[in-house]
Amino acid sequence: MACMKLGSKSEVFHLDDHTWLCSTGLQSDVIIEIGEMSFHLHKFPLLSRSEVLENLIGEHSSEDEKRCVLQLHDVPGGAKTFLLAAKFCYGIKMELTALNVVSLRCAAEYLGMSEDYGEENLITQTENFLNEVFGSWTDSLKALETCEEVPLLAEELHIVSRCINSLAMKACADPSLFSWPLQGGSDIRNPDGTVFWNGIRTSAKPHPVGEDWWYEDVSFLRLPLYKRLILEVGSNGMNPGKVAGALMYYAKRHLPLLGRKSSIESGNYAASRSTISATSEADQRSLLEEIVELLPDQKGVTPSNFLLRLLRTAMIIHASPSCRENLEKRVGTQLDQASLQDLLIPNSGYSVETLYDIDCVQRILDHFMLIYRDDPTSNYVEHEGQITESSHSLIPITMVANLIDSYLAEVASDVNLKLAKFQSLAAAFPDYARPIDDGIYRAVDIYLKAHPWLTDSEREQLCRLMNCQKFSLEASTHAAQNERLPLRVIVQVLFFEQLRLRTSVSGWFFVSENLDNSQNLSGNLALARNDLHPQAGAIHGRIMVDDMKERVSELEKECLSMKQEIEKLGKTKVSSWNILLRKFGFSRSKSKYGDPEASKPTDTKELPTSSAPLINGGENQNNESVE
Repeated sequence: MACMKLGSKSEVFHLDDHTWLCSTGLQSDVIIEIGEMSFHLHKFPLLSRSEVLENLIGEHSSEDEKRCVLQLHDVPGGAKTFLLAAKFCYGIKMELTALNVVSLRCAAEYLGMSEDYGEENLITQTENFLNEVFGSWTDSLKALETCEEVPLLAEELHIVSRCINSLAMKACADPSLFSWPLQGGSDIRNPDGTVFWNGIRTSAKPHPVGEDWWYEDVSFLRLPLYKRLILEVGSNGMNPGKVAGALMYYAKRHLPLLGRKSSIESGNYAASRSTISATSEADQRSLLEEIVELLPDQKGVTPSNFLLRLLRTAMIIHASPSCRENLEKRVGTQLDQASLQDLLIPNSGYSVETLYDIDCVQRILDHFMLIYRDDPTSNYVEHEGQITESSHSLIPITMVANLIDSYLAEVASDVNLKLAKFQSLAAAFPDYARPIDDGIYRAVDIYLKAHPWLTDSEREQLCRLMNCQKFSLEASTHAAQNERLPLRVIVQVLFFEQLRLRTSVSGWFFVSENLDNSQNLSGNLALARNDLHPQAGAIHGRIMVDDMKERVSELEKECLSMKQEIEKLGKTKVSSWNILLRKFGFSRSKSKYGDPEASKPTDTKELPTSSAPLINGGENQNNESVE
């Protein structure tokens, strides 16, 4: 830490209870009172250096020349700083440091200790030392912190702004060139022998320093000064990501609730409320709202998980509606970067209906969809209801659809979750957003299980959120045996699965025949050219054909297994199941239940309800596939 020694005389001041006495051999002729302390001093050393003291002493001096008493209760820095100023007037040794120079500079200004009252007076001395302080990161930071002791004069003398400018300039500079984050001051030597003077590295081989080296140092500043520093580094052109990183560090240090897990996860909501008592809720609310305003606006600069934690904390401490709306819009802009865990925001409202705040997620999703539809840079092209992006997993809307499906599966077990809210979240996406509908099927199934009182109409309405054509084999198998689903949905699942199976079988037979023909043709050509290996081509072709036939056989076995499962289900729904299964070709002989019409051919056009679309926007396509 930088320091400067002033004066040459030895110490002559000593403290007696609450009184400072100057033992110079002369009787004191002036008493200066500051707070509870009093200073018994002499007029001449004081009035020769201070314009204010000269005027006050002149006004209070009586004709009998008795000691005058002056009261300076509002001197900057109080009695501690005035003692240093008095020592300077007497020429006694004193030391200037980064911790006392600001208050002493303000006291010198207050007392009028300019060059008109002696060369190298206190104002000049403290200004010169401040210029040295501004050359060091550590000393500038200490000086800035002490400005809070004398806020008015420090602002008037531009000490605060000079400290902030010094810190901002150093924070924006290349950290590999300087050693400002290293603690200490001049004459510091590293273990490797590198010498530092005034915070500047003299070695030609600098130590690597991370870009976040200044985050911790400035996190100890109070919010008003910290805010001014952040605004200054931003105006100096600092990368928005670094600014966001500094704000995140500051928020985690000063917002206790921010680092906590969800109160629902920890199982103790009262613990979250008790944490606020450590620092007042009003202070935390003000701090959070200021941090939100300071965060850079650029998309993706501030991580979504941090924004969601800020939002959760804002709800707990009842931040302003504008602050929460700001956070919801920020999250919505980059919802594709969020995770399920952070999206599970506990419902902290006064009238808690559901465990998690569904309405908040709905607002976030609405903002995402609004931004995504209006964004001309969206990396997808919609053509006739289909997505032409090369990889579905990479487009933001698909990622968000998967996230919301997982979220719905998580909250679906809440018995207080209304059907309308569940549907509103699930139906927000177009058909192309979900390449596979396994996620939404899982959420629907959980909701049906947790809400067994739903009417048949409501269950039908809920299942229209799904598209059975986009079920995986595993989901189709599960749905075909799921008694919670409406009968029409199960029929659709069976129909599309059988259609898919028949298409696969036909494809394999087509490939097998083509391979046989091409192999015979190539074998004949090979025999015409060279009869050294007349049977090699035919043998190779036969092996491939046998392999194809083996796979076809496996598919037939799967079909048989599915038919057996359906027949088991049919035992519980005899009258309807037998007719429907035979219409899909699973039983070509007479029904086990003795239905004389079982062997008669049926027309699939008699099942318009089974081909109804399960997802909005796909009505025509689904009807055509069934017919």
